[in-house]
Amino acid sequence: MITPGAQPPIETTGIHQGKRREIAAGLPAVKQTLRYAWGRMGIVKGTQALLRVNQKDGFSCQSCAWPSPDDHRSFAEFCENGAKAVSDEGTRKRITPEFFAQNTIPNLLKRSDHWLNEQGRLTHPMVRREGSYRYEPIQWEDAFALIGSELRSLDSPDQAAFYTSGRTSNEAAYLYQLFVRLFGTNNLPDCSNMCHESSGSALSQAIGIGKGTVTLDDFLHTDAIFVVGQNPGTNHPRMLTSLQRAKARGAKLVSVNPLPETGNFRVKNPQDFANPLKAIGTLSGSGTQLSDLWLPVKINGDLAFFKGVMIELLAEERKSPGKIFDLEFIKKYTSGYEELIESLERADWKEILESSGLSRQQIRQAAEIAMNAKTIICCWAMGLTQHKNAVATIREIANFLLLRGNIGKKGAGACPVRGHSNVQGDRTMGIWDRPTAAFLDKLGARYQFNPPSKHGVAVVDTIMGMHQGAIKVFFGLGGNFLSATPDTEFTAEALSRCNLTVHVSTKLNRSHLITGRQALILPCLGRSEIDRQASGDQFVSVENSMGIINPSRGKLEPASEHLLSEAQIVARLARAVLGERSTLPWEKWASDYSLIRIEIENVIPGFDRFNDRIAQGTFYLPNAARDRREFRTQTGKANFTVNAIEPLPLEPGQYVLMTMRSHDQFNTTIYGLNDRYRGIYNGRRVIFMNRDDMKEAGFVQGQPVDITSHFEGVERRAERFLVAPYSIPRRCVAVYFPEGNVLVPVGSFAEKSKTPVSKSVCVTLAPSPDVAAVGVQIREEAAGTHPLAQPAA
Repeated sequence: MITPGAQPPIETTGIHQGKRREIAAGLPAVKQTLRYAWGRMGIVKGTQALLRVNQKDGFSCQSCAWPSPDDHRSFAEFCENGAKAVSDEGTRKRITPEFFAQNTIPNLLKRSDHWLNEQGRLTHPMVRREGSYRYEPIQWEDAFALIGSELRSLDSPDQAAFYTSGRTSNEAAYLYQLFVRLFGTNNLPDCSNMCHESSGSALSQAIGIGKGTVTLDDFLHTDAIFVVGQNPGTNHPRMLTSLQRAKARGAKLVSVNPLPETGNFRVKNPQDFANPLKAIGTLSGSGTQLSDLWLPVKINGDLAFFKGVMIELLAEERKSPGKIFDLEFIKKYTSGYEELIESLERADWKEILESSGLSRQQIRQAAEIAMNAKTIICCWAMGLTQHKNAVATIREIANFLLLRGNIGKKGAGACPVRGHSNVQGDRTMGIWDRPTAAFLDKLGARYQFNPPSKHGVAVVDTIMGMHQGAIKVFFGLGGNFLSATPDTEFTAEALSRCNLTVHVSTKLNRSHLITGRQALILPCLGRSEIDRQASGDQFVSVENSMGIINPSRGKLEPASEHLLSEAQIVARLARAVLGERSTLPWEKWASDYSLIRIEIENVIPGFDRFNDRIAQGTFYLPNAARDRREFRTQTGKANFTVNAIEPLPLEPGQYVLMTMRSHDQFNTTIYGLNDRYRGIYNGRRVIFMNRDDMKEAGFVQGQPVDITSHFEGVERRAERFLVAPYSIPRRCVAVYFPEGNVLVPVGSFAEKSKTPVSKSVCVTLAPSPDVAAVGVQIREEAAGTHPLAQPAA
């Protein structure tokens, strides 16, 4: 059992803060893209790989799930972070068995996450035997035999949990959930539990489908876009192209976010550099202004903001009935309208302004943009989904859209922006701890068995189950479970109490170093690599944020001859565990993915003629709310809901802390130590803080502070974060994850969705002891408040 060093080591030397970038993308993004790609893959291989990303005959990007155009695609259909993801996977560096012979697990735990990732691609299956402090090579057959032995020895299938990362393809995910249910459990936690589970819960109740209702084409026909709790410039950079095109057609853009994120304000589209006429203007110009209005809402003040906007809309509707609200749509398609209006009439403006941190004038400005827009799109991401009241907040966005009929019409709708390439597809394939009876019935009928009907465990309950000894085997199909989840020390203890932990991975990460009694690392092919099987080269499919199924064909030579595809790993796992219990053709499926797609076609709605359609390119899954204004809820209509404002109570001296990504990061993968859009360089251990709060607390720029979180009488501590003054609402602070995850209580999660509350953590700050010994200061002055933060005159 190895748990010391579960958190990344404290590294603060050399961190400095400069002026943040005021324009996203542009030439700096091009330079960073080429530097990273060529530096890791070489000029020839790097260029060839980038030119195949998101192409119809290429491979889908491993990072964000923003869709590519249906028709014409640029020769450079990728962003800076997508290029980093491809280059990171295609790196020339290798981690061989010799690496593990030279590096013990305790020594590796002393390394940073950035260092671990930089060591290269895993090449061989590795095992940590009980009592050993290092990994050693193991044959694939022996690895599967070990897993099979451990799983078959359990008293109940529910003593195992099978995690899934959003990188997993549809084909592998389908086989995975089938194997797990044949094994006898619904314990299928996945990364969606930590991101858009709240969106799915809210939208399912409101409109009858847990997915968004827009397409890329809608961005070309919208009058207004509300981007809420989202930083597209870092997390979904290709979205900036859609926003830029919408602006060119006259759309208004409202950004609702606690921090002034560069990607929400101005952008220079790197694709313009391919056109000599555009390139001159792009190089010399100041870029495209995106936001018409930025509202620096308090952390978790979004529900109050939308309530205030709807009250302003209601006031105008009272003056001229039918001018503001789409009464015909409301009457024909919705339920609960009267209750919503009554709740808006009872609402308290003082509570709204205090909770949102905005002025009445700022809310009115947003309402006027909404009033003048015949079509509205609302986009959101983790800034909304990771709060206790996340589901209620997203239901309030649904209310806002429904009042003006902005569901199921061109240029309008809900747009939850997924952060991983196939997280939505995995759920479509059945990766869910709470499957519907209809899905289980079809699965059981197809394979002649009785699937388990008892709900399984999601991420939070998986951690609790491992910690309590109820879950003894953890299997992770991709991802970095330890670093992605809350309460780092608690989660590390939970993992270490397992009999066996298994991770299917392409790169080394911290989860491999906090192990059960025994541990396996199973190296797999990357998305960008050629998948050679007995029946020929294979391709897979993925689903993006807008419900579009895309083919993905790897083009690079595999990093090692010892790698298996994810589908192969799942199939061989199933055979090793189920043995003669299963007569299904696992080996045939794993050698010919078209056979898997036939299985998907027969079980999952919307995949009819799967092989024929995917061979021709992309296709859309049906979406009743978007396509036909058919709302498959309990009422048979779209549901207005009443959602109360629930401010997070703060004691004197407490702050609300949120975790977030840096620009040199994708999920838990750290590509570099700079965040140029926020002006942070050569490090990550900083805490962003309002200048007035700093003055009141007696802190100075660059001062190391210790952060303590408070939840139900239990304190969690993170040491030595350097104070970085920033334009953030008072009593709000922000840190990067995974460094800040140690502060997030495992027992604090969103109502209904159980998404960890990584954006609403109550903390106190105190000067770190022995400050003089640290000898580190953040240099230079941070940029001042962004001009868009000021209320209009």
